[in-house]
Formats: sequence, structure tokens, C-alpha cells
Amino acid sequence: MKVVVLGAGIIGVSTAWHLLERGHEVTVVDRQLDAALETSFANAAQISVSYCEPWANRDAPLKALKWMFRNDAPLLFRPRVPFGEGWQQWRWGLQFLAQCNDAAFERNVQQLVALGAYSHAALKDVVQATGIDYHRLERGIAHYYTEQKSFDTAGDAAALMRKYGVARRVVSTAELLKIEPAFSQFADRIVGGTYTASDESGDARVFTQSLARRCAERGVEFLYNHDVLRLEKTGNAIESVAIRARGTSASSIKDAQLTHLKADAVVVACGSYSAPLLRSVGVDLPIYPGKGYSATFKLRKPELAPFVSTIDDEVKCAISRLGNELRVAGTIEVGGYDLSLDTPLAKARCRMLAQRIEQVLPGVCDTRLEEEGGQPNFWCGLRPATPTNIPYIGKTRVGRLWVNAGHGTLGWTHGAGSGKAMAELISGEAPSMAFGFYGYEHSRRQPGLSAA
Repeated sequence: MKVVVLGAGIIGVSTAWHLLERGHEVTVVDRQLDAALETSFANAAQISVSYCEPWANRDAPLKALKWMFRNDAPLLFRPRVPFGEGWQQWRWGLQFLAQCNDAAFERNVQQLVALGAYSHAALKDVVQATGIDYHRLERGIAHYYTEQKSFDTAGDAAALMRKYGVARRVVSTAELLKIEPAFSQFADRIVGGTYTASDESGDARVFTQSLARRCAERGVEFLYNHDVLRLEKTGNAIESVAIRARGTSASSIKDAQLTHLKADAVVVACGSYSAPLLRSVGVDLPIYPGKGYSATFKLRKPELAPFVSTIDDEVKCAISRLGNELRVAGTIEVGGYDLSLDTPLAKARCRMLAQRIEQVLPGVCDTRLEEEGGQPNFWCGLRPATPTNIPYIGKTRVGRLWVNAGHGTLGWTHGAGSGKAMAELISGEAPSMAFGFYGYEHSRRQPGLSAA
């Protein structure tokens, strides 16, 4: 089959790789000059099968209300006028609220763990087959707490993960510091933690770009620096995808000069931009952008920097070592497609990440801001979030049109498995996991498929 994949992030490139492995002819389209230059560029670096809890839980509505007036809040909902694109935000928010109960939370966790375990195994297979080096650290993921009330609930969360096959365990402060001594300077603030040895970390951008190059070497065509203008339908099926090289004047170009890609299957893997593209042909999915921030700091004292990737519960950020740098990422801002870093709000959120690292790991990194003579590498990206945090992977009701999007903050964790599952579904296979694939009749007669 001939397959066109729209998007060259971790999801799109993984999809291309696994389609190639199954003998398909693949073309990948992306508006950037290389793979992984948007959502996959500078994320938290964690492969966190065990830390996949959905944002929607019974405590989320009250917390979101409390945080609405804090510029540095871990989850910030910025209400928009409920018209046009703003309506999509409000609709998403209402659907999110419907998931804020214990039954939905556990149901969603089950799906996310299933996809995470499948994806982790798929990632290991790809790494073994390709030998890609991406600052991988197989040291597990730790989660520390600074508030006793929050730590008191850690046992319940760990038990739920163990119920679905993830070995997440509660540890004391002393045991946590044995696992990762780098946090000893912050020990007086830590009341306890959890740890999962099977998780890992690494650079998603480096991995994705390396995998894209291997795909290209084996015949995948990458059309970088091209905009996807529209999906073109004939009847109820996609006839072609109209694309155009970037930099071409929209007012001067004629339709005849556009490139129209025809394929047996088209996979939309454009992250947060998947939703408006799909809506243009009548496929309406509740995928909405959550603006996430990260900072990458040069290490001043590498010998004191952590090797174990860690989650800071108080500010909801992740800390991961990438060679001689430290990546700290966190906070979600639900407020549209804005990617600016120079607004007061964005600056406050970036400043919070720098200040937190200096509190937790004093003197270990160069956290100075530009006005202080430093060179922090701040970044933001749009996390394609669904109300459940469960991505849409499968076939749409439009012929020849498939979707692989909505991975939220877990795109790196779920990328390899989502790509493999997409390729299997297109090839007529049933992925061997208990996950609800979009557009499929869920039946016990279909191995690996269950309702979401």
C-alpha cells in the first residue's frame, strides 16, 4: 500500500518506520525543516509507563479553580470567548469535567498503562534494531513529595498501577536518596516518594530525527518544509492531500501548481493541529492544545546532577538528565494555539522552572536568566490533549483516512507503540493489547481490542 503520513514528530515518524517494516510505500509531510521540531522537540524526556495518570481526576476541578489566578500554576485554564475556536476549548473543558470521577479515572489509567507497556516494548525493539543513541538512561523514574497530605495518597496511586502490572512502589525519603543521592541537598523538604525501576528517559528529538534518517535511507520520502493545505474528498473517501512548499505566496500560486498526494491511506499525526484538519472533512475529535514549557540547563557540576529521571510533585515538573544538560519540563496552559515565550505569563512560567531547579539542585546548573548573564534554553510546545488523556489511534469514518493523535504529555512514552499499532491496523492486523482503537467495533472476538 501507498501511505501518506502527515506530521514528522515522534508519532508520525514511528508510524512511518513501522509501515516501512511491513513493506508499505511511505511519504511523510511536515512543515518544518526536519523531524521533531515542534511538540517532540524539547519535552520532559521521560518514558513514563508508570506515571501516566490522566489530568482528569476527582480533585482536578477544585485545583483548576484555585490555580486560575496563578501565573505559575501547574494546570492553568485560560477561558476564551466561547465562539469559533473558543467553543472547542469550552466543549473540551466540559468533557474533561465529565471524566473527573474515580470510575473514569481508573478506566482511563487502564487504557494508558496498556498502551504504555506495549509502546515501551516497541521502543526497545526499535532501539535494538537500529542502535540509535539518544542519551538513554535506564535508571527508572522517581517521584518525590514535599507535602504530607499529597504523599499520603501515593500508596493508592501506586496500588492502582500495580493492579495493571506496573511495579510502582512507595519509598521513604531515605530510600529515595539511596536511589538518587543528588537530591540530598533538598532532603529536608522531601517527605517521601515513589519509584518505578522499569521506566527510563532519553531525548525524544534526537531519537525521532535519527529514526527519520533511517527511514529515509530505506526509501521513505520526507517532504519537509511543506504545508498541508487541505484533505480532498471524493464522495466519502480521501482522494488526495493538497500540499505546498513553504515560502510560496498564497496569493500568486495557482491551484494547478499545488502538489496533490494520492495514497491508499492517509494518517493524520499533526499533534494539536490534527483536530482542525480533521474537522475540515467532518471528523470532529476533542483534541485541544495544552501549552507545555521546558528549560534545558547546562550542568555546572555534572558530578552532582541526577541520573534518575524524577517528578517533582509540588510544582508538577519532570527533571531528566540528557548528557551534560538537565531538562526540566512541566506546567500545562489550556488557552489556545499561542506559542509565544515573551509574554508576562510565559516568562513567569519559565522563571518558575529555573527557580525550582535552583531550590532542588542548588548550584548544579547554570539557571541564570538572560538579564543575569545566563543562557537558559526555554521552550514551549502544544500538547495535543484529549479529555481522557487517551489518544485517538485508528480509522475514521472517512474512507482512507486514519488518525494517530491526542497523546497529550505522553507522546514520547506512547510514540513507538502508537506507530506500531497504527501500522498493524492499516495492515489488517490486531495489535496485541487491551486498548480501544478509534473506529473499531470492540469485541472479544478481536484479540487485543477492548472498549475505551
